[in-house]
Amino acid sequence: MITVPEGTQLQAREFYGDVMELEEISGEHPRAALWFKIGDIELHVRQEPAGPLSDRHPAFEVESLDAAKLFLQKKGVAIAYSSEIDGRQRCFFRDPFGNRFELLEHLK
Repeated sequence: MITVPEGTQLQAREFYGDVMELEEISGEHPRAALWFKIGDIELHVRQEPAGPLSDRHPAFEVESLDAAKLFLQKKGVAIAYSSEIDGRQRCFFRDPFGNRFELLEHLK
């Protein structure tokens, strides 16, 4: 689960559904959360009072990091980098609410 500031549920639905092209899971979810499908997992987005940015993040493995970065760049999403890890390439991005995400590709 990630959080977005109170009053931004419509923006969250637009970002995750339209910009990131995730399939929304309809239904009456606890605490009016939005649920999205990513492959065979779910991303739950819930409104909470705003707070400082955090480095906490989920990490998602992708088949092609270059393709993922190109997708994000075309959507106007800023990409950031961090320390290198042997055997994988990775990058980070934040959604409009400050949530941090890692994308990684294991090197063959």
